[in-house]
Amino acid sequence: MTEKKKLNHLITQKANGQKFFALLIDPDKVHDRASLQRLVNMAIENEVDFFFVGGSLIVSDFLSSCIADIKSATDIPIILFPGNNQYIDLQSDAILYLSLISGRNPDLLIGQHVLSAPILKRSKMEVWPTGYMLIDGGNKTSVSYMSNTNPIPHDKSDIAVSTAIAGELLGLQLIYMDAGSGADKMISEKMIASVKRAVDIPLIIGGGINSVAKAKNAWKSGADVIVVGNAIEQNPQLLIEMTEAKILLNQKLHRI
Repeated sequence: MTEKKKLNHLITQKANGQKFFALLIDPDKVHDRASLQRLVNMAIENEVDFFFVGGSLIVSDFLSSCIADIKSATDIPIILFPGNNQYIDLQSDAILYLSLISGRNPDLLIGQHVLSAPILKRSKMEVWPTGYMLIDGGNKTSVSYMSNTNPIPHDKSDIAVSTAIAGELLGLQLIYMDAGSGADKMISEKMIASVKRAVDIPLIIGGGINSVAKAKNAWKSGADVIVVGNAIEQNPQLLIEMTEAKILLNQKLHRI
């Protein structure tokens, strides 16, 4: 099994209070290689920590070339964010091995994993066991539709906490709470803070983070990593502003 150097670095830096920013790239939403290159160049200039690449449904054939283009431009880790076992590309540095613990769909708890496990076992990719939790973001998202599961209600922090604890006790190494791409509202600060207090493993927050203020609130509430994609596709300037906010927050935390 490949040594998890990048995951171990994340865990170590998380223990030191470090905050991280992941840029989510959906290959279906990158219109051409030139626009991808512009986005990647901005990410490099602004010290993005990770590229998360994937989506709940990919209908184009751009995944492999998208990852290859990113890899040729930078050493920033490329983390696969797959909707199912068909969206695996071994060029990536790591894969979020997602168990949809907020739902009761056995295919996404273990079924897809059985199909992909032999491939990943032989690969050089790091496998990051991740408890994936869908949270109601105010509208029906692609991931809830494709997964055939209901999200945890926006105001049910107790359910989120219990679910996250169960994931940690099962041996998962990350918790990823996601309101979904294009969510009307981000996960509440109360829910983020409650889950943060309940588990010791890194906490990833995505969905509905469409402003610098929301990014700051997510980090300050307890997110170790925030994931932003849709908002930056609509307004690339947010990439600069959010990463600047991350750097300032990390500097402030290290002075305390």
